[in-house]
Amino acid sequence: MWYPRSFVLALVIAAAPLYAQLSNDDCLGCHDTVDQAKFGASVHSIVECSSCHADIRAYPHDPAPKKVSCSECHSDSEAAHLRGVHAVAVKNGNKNAAKCESCHGAAHYLLPSTDPKSPVARPNIAKTCGSCHSQKFVMEGSGLSEQPLFSYKESVHGQAVAHGSTKAAVCTDCHGHHEILLARNEASPINRFNIPKTCGQCHANVSTEFMTSVHGKAVQRGKSQAPVCTDCHGIHNIKSHIDPKSSVASQQIARTTCGQCHGGVKLTQELGVAGGRLKSYDDSYHGLAKRLGSDVAANCASCHGVHNILPSSDPKATTHKSNVVKTCGKCHPGAGTKFAIGKVHLEEAVTGGETGEILQRWIRRIYIILILLTIGFMLLHNALIWWRKAQKVRRDPGRVVPRMNLNQRLQHAALMVSFTALVLSGFALAYPESGFAWLTGDEACRRIIHRVAGVIMMLLGLYHVAYMVSTREGRRGLRDFWFRFKDARDLVATLKYYSGLSKTRPMIARFSYAEKLEYWAMIWGTIVMAVTGLMLWFTVAVTYFLPRWWVDVALTIHLYEAILATLAVIVWHFYHVIFDPDVYPMSFVWLDGKMTREQYEHEHGLAASEAAANPTVNEEHQ
Repeated sequence: MWYPRSFVLALVIAAAPLYAQLSNDDCLGCHDTVDQAKFGASVHSIVECSSCHADIRAYPHDPAPKKVSCSECHSDSEAAHLRGVHAVAVKNGNKNAAKCESCHGAAHYLLPSTDPKSPVARPNIAKTCGSCHSQKFVMEGSGLSEQPLFSYKESVHGQAVAHGSTKAAVCTDCHGHHEILLARNEASPINRFNIPKTCGQCHANVSTEFMTSVHGKAVQRGKSQAPVCTDCHGIHNIKSHIDPKSSVASQQIARTTCGQCHGGVKLTQELGVAGGRLKSYDDSYHGLAKRLGSDVAANCASCHGVHNILPSSDPKATTHKSNVVKTCGKCHPGAGTKFAIGKVHLEEAVTGGETGEILQRWIRRIYIILILLTIGFMLLHNALIWWRKAQKVRRDPGRVVPRMNLNQRLQHAALMVSFTALVLSGFALAYPESGFAWLTGDEACRRIIHRVAGVIMMLLGLYHVAYMVSTREGRRGLRDFWFRFKDARDLVATLKYYSGLSKTRPMIARFSYAEKLEYWAMIWGTIVMAVTGLMLWFTVAVTYFLPRWWVDVALTIHLYEAILATLAVIVWHFYHVIFDPDVYPMSFVWLDGKMTREQYEHEHGLAASEAAANPTVNEEHQ
């Protein structure tokens, strides 16, 4: 005949005197390491030592007693633990995996969960679980992160427990007590399809409301794409909806929560749900106001509801045509029936057949044509005028002073073309969704353009060094480009002159401080971009000698040096050769190498006076 284990245990304890059972005093007489005061306060103090150490009949103990099994009294808890992830981990040889004493404490000093000092008392659960789950060396190799405990402490639940709440959720409310299972296990309370029920233990009304919504019904049908509580509120880092950092805060809900699913086309392809809703909301007045910081503009939940979201075809839905006026009226008191006629989500590609949509579609088409014709005419008109005026400046018979010879102009042209190609292709590679992308083709094309332009610029740099060192005009130019103390004085004098603090404009030499700064910045930038560019191109070869993070550093330098160089050309160089009123509409020195005598005397007065005193100076500058 079979008897329950508890019955057998009771029978054994009752019959213990027949075996000359040792008393607790007998045991504690030798085992004086056991703190009797703590043992007396423990839940096991009412149990005889020999009840747990049942194989001990006398002392000294020979052979050594077996390890005590909690299952002798706690068979149900032991069985549940054996089905959980901790026992599986122990069985697989993980010495750090939790056992009974890991959570409940040492058996001799085990306190009831009602005792505030107990590690399994409700306020202490997070700390107890965190003794393992917040330690990186413990969690290493388990595939689990040590971050959840820290996130939980900052959450609305963790904060409530820290302030004395006995109702706020702790680890065991969601994960279970002894039978802790992985989320992929269908029986786990944190399995995706069980989460509404798990959260419903505390939030019963919300859970019931959610399960009747379009999302809840999809969960019941087994749709894995359907959102559950944790998709919107988070997992361990759940925050109050009034917390600005919360994923369901008024300012965040559209982008960080609803937009996760309704911002793309995945739901359209899988379930036939309208896509692109985040963009159409962002483009509406409500979305624009929200992005500008409005606290009152409507967000997704304002119109669709929170947990009770229903399809607009459902008469109970807040977006049903019979309820729209009431829904709009929450923010727009006095709104009538006609106020609610029209679309809230403004879409660029309007394809509907309603009167308003047809009008929008045709007005958009008419305006696009009108804009193209009007702006196109304006561009052609102004381009023609600009071209004629520019040609008049270029053909000025006074442009006789040589400034750049043919060799220098060809170098400048090669630099201009390669730099432009590098900028367009480089920023297209760094920002593939930007406007640069449509100018340079696909990723492979951009990469080829960028590398070819890079090689051209490096070869040009090598040629320029040879030119500046080995030719007469190059060496003369190198001397004239070198910085002198006069350049600093010229900078101060120029600022004082154009600030109205001085009436005297400084006399500038062949190259001004501005041209020198630009020239040496170009030299430095070319070297930096060449070195970092080659490191990025030949990453594998570089990592034979250097750690991989050197390549990451090179990428950062390459990107920001490119941004600096591009902005410097636009802000500094373009001003001096295009937008300066003295040279507008353009300085044609780069094209034919000449400028007017008046302009030369104005910009390089010192060089002009030297040329007048010594006519051979101009020849040396060629």
